[in-house]
Amino acid sequence: MAHAGIEVLRCEQCGAPVAADQAPGSVPGCLNCLLLGGLTENGNRCFQHYKVSVAPDGASLWELGRGAMGTTYHAIDSNLGSPVALKVIGPRYSADPEACARFRREAQVAAQLRHPNVATVFHFGETSAGQCFYAMELVEGETLEARVHRDGPLPVSATLSVAEQIACALAAAEKYGLVHRDLKPSNIMVVADDADTADELRVKVIDFGLAKSVVMTQAENDQNRPHFSGTPGFASPEQLTAGDTPPDARSDIYSLGVTIWYLLSGKLPFSGRTLRELREAQLRRLSFEQLAVAKVPRSFVALLRSMLATDPAKRPQSARELLAGLRRCRRAIEARPRRRKLVQIAALAFLVVAGFGLTSYFWHRQYFQAPVLSSALTVPEKSVAVLPFENLNNDPADAFLADGVQDDILTKLAKIRELKVISRASVMQYRGKPDMREIGAVLGVSHALQGSVRKMGTQLHINVQLINTRTDTHVWAEQYDCDLNGIFAAQSQIALKIADHLQAKMSTLERLDMARPPTANLGAFELYTRAKNLLLTTSFTANAKPNLLKAADLLNHATGNDPLFFQAFCQLSHTHDLLYFFGFDRTPERLAMAESAVQAAFRLRPDSGEAHLARAENLYRGYLDYDGALTELEVARERLPNDPLVFELKGYIERRRGKQREALQSLERAVDLDPRNFFTLQQIAASYDLLRRYAEEASMLDRALAVKPGDIDTRIARALVEIDWKGDTRPIHQLIHTIQATNSAEPSDFADAWLTCALAERDVTAARNALNTSGESPLSDDVVQFNRPFVEAVISRMAGDNDNARLAFAAARAEHQKVVDAQPNYGPSLCVLGLIDAALGRKEEALRAGRRAVELLPGEKDAINGARMISYLAMIAAWAGDKDLACQQLEIAVKPPATITYGQLKLWPFWDPLRGDPRFEKIVASLAPAQTHY
Repeated sequence: MAHAGIEVLRCEQCGAPVAADQAPGSVPGCLNCLLLGGLTENGNRCFQHYKVSVAPDGASLWELGRGAMGTTYHAIDSNLGSPVALKVIGPRYSADPEACARFRREAQVAAQLRHPNVATVFHFGETSAGQCFYAMELVEGETLEARVHRDGPLPVSATLSVAEQIACALAAAEKYGLVHRDLKPSNIMVVADDADTADELRVKVIDFGLAKSVVMTQAENDQNRPHFSGTPGFASPEQLTAGDTPPDARSDIYSLGVTIWYLLSGKLPFSGRTLRELREAQLRRLSFEQLAVAKVPRSFVALLRSMLATDPAKRPQSARELLAGLRRCRRAIEARPRRRKLVQIAALAFLVVAGFGLTSYFWHRQYFQAPVLSSALTVPEKSVAVLPFENLNNDPADAFLADGVQDDILTKLAKIRELKVISRASVMQYRGKPDMREIGAVLGVSHALQGSVRKMGTQLHINVQLINTRTDTHVWAEQYDCDLNGIFAAQSQIALKIADHLQAKMSTLERLDMARPPTANLGAFELYTRAKNLLLTTSFTANAKPNLLKAADLLNHATGNDPLFFQAFCQLSHTHDLLYFFGFDRTPERLAMAESAVQAAFRLRPDSGEAHLARAENLYRGYLDYDGALTELEVARERLPNDPLVFELKGYIERRRGKQREALQSLERAVDLDPRNFFTLQQIAASYDLLRRYAEEASMLDRALAVKPGDIDTRIARALVEIDWKGDTRPIHQLIHTIQATNSAEPSDFADAWLTCALAERDVTAARNALNTSGESPLSDDVVQFNRPFVEAVISRMAGDNDNARLAFAAARAEHQKVVDAQPNYGPSLCVLGLIDAALGRKEEALRAGRRAVELLPGEKDAINGARMISYLAMIAAWAGDKDLACQQLEIAVKPPATITYGQLKLWPFWDPLRGDPRFEKIVASLAPAQTHY
């Protein structure tokens, strides 16, 4: 019992009394709470490899936000040295299995949101004491609440832009049945961006899917009510009444309506001291006079009125419907004629008539011609993931049978338009006995197919079972016994049965295609399956070239065994195109082999989607023929509705044409069909890098690491973001030190990153040690690859040893000339030659090579590599002593989409000839990151 006048200190986590002698401002929490999270010698709480940061005041933990269920902290990922937002469930809930289960479940679902306007959740964990937490993207900027509090209400155009972005985020959430339940300005971050103006704000929704129970003063009649999820002033009527119907997407739409009102006026539309008063205020007529100062257009007011309807049925019924309404408002606003000073009455009359005509036209378009967007379903009922089949034989040589059966069934089902079928790359990790509910949540499917294959002599026993992922119950199961030659008929029967059980309507052509065997030759089928498995596990790093060459060899043997093996020819063209496109074998012979495989596929099945997809990839990767490739992709998309490669290629083409937003949309669609595709996640990160949207790039790389936590290349890429973004070498330096200390990778696996770090830090010894562990191309910039003598020369020049540098550059030229001779019209090779000639004093030859590289890959043809060629021309000019040309070209090269970064210009010795030039220093300063906060 507390004595009168003496304040009882309580734990900020669980409410328990805190020892009176605990130092003020120290770590907030009782001993139990501190032990639950772990406590370092410096007073930091640790959750696995996340260390909670100390606040700038140095006396407490860095707290970002707080709710009844837990607290969000600023933390550091000690593996990567990068900041994150860490949400920790409160100890009072950690002992409640149901609360923990809900915390985990909602974190898993929230983690599936892949959207530019949503802060990404990328890790869930649990301490040894059972305390749950999850890590999410740390959004650097300020909340909308803080922005309005500081600068006042937003303009109508800015509010509309923000509302559209939030609606896009809610639409993405609807796909997973996810409701925010606490949407408000303090849960919406204005992302720090140098380009932000009063009318152009980029926002992200945070704390998605994890509602907060907020306690407020309650009247006597409210005491027996359960706490609702949300914040009273922004909560919908159904949240406050806590009726039988749980809040759904329409509740978020209501909260967004209140948020819009707040952004326009700086006030809330309703107020009340108690829940009862607030509910009563919501039933009264809205006072739109509050918006008079903002001069909100009628169309926007009408939409806002519908969003704030007390009856959910009178609101927009989905985020997509709301988004369509917001876009109609924008069109209506943009269509309004601007007021002009009129001098003559005749001119006034003319403008009135013209304005009337335009208003009628746009009114007609708005209400009669505007496309109607359908509501997004949470998880499609007709959706399935075909999981890896289990090989019940001990002989690994028989594994191809299980993999082949799975692949063929998945391929057949993916052609059915009424089905959503997850790509093979995303299901391969679920080998064994996975959690079906997790699969449903992570992959966004209602059903999953499990199976096993046992070979007994010449006989096969196949067991399959279709499972409802929402209930983890069996829908259908069957066993098939056949000889080896009957495996293809069994695959067709299984695929047909699954389609029937999912009630997927099929056209006659789809049924015929379902019954068609991939090949009649079991040996060819084995070679084909092995090649596909190899392609599936190949990342484009050191092992890419040998793996692709081996896959091509396997597929050549497969088509040799069966010259009618259509699918093998499609995969063969894909393999050749990759070898050519990524510069592993950029010769006319390799391109001719790709074309030959495409032609063989068309001879066998000229109307198939796979053949058109193969031709599209060949036109893109082989010739950068974007229009031709897009035409072929349209045909392929009609016939391959579930093939993510269709959307991937479209995204890559749009990216190279400079249409970065459209590219991201296409890549997101590919990830929807292939949500755990490691390579596609990396490519989305690459798109963000080109736009210098580094926070989103880091978030996407974190998502990729959630798929492959130990992937060295992605861990390195994640750490290198800090160099590009902030010129900070500490994360990559620390990561390399950790890898070396733990022997967790071969030195050659991280030599490129080690060398990059050493050059940026001007550490000659480290650079030479890194070079000693490197392969034949120790340094590369995606497509531009430098040989060993070149790097030796750069290191010598950095060390001030100009004599050895010149000798090494001469050796580099002799070696690289062979590369140029083999591919004389390949811009990246000419860039290297230009740099070498510039270093050797051959100015005219150097500039000629640089200009030729730009001619071969102009920006109109390739927005990405075109910019890269310009940046190398700038570097060549700098090395050759032509600073005017160098700065002129650099001004062009740094405009997004750009491959050149602040960190490169600030740190790399390649740009030393320009240091001190005011024009260069101005460019570097323009790319420096802004000082921002959470």
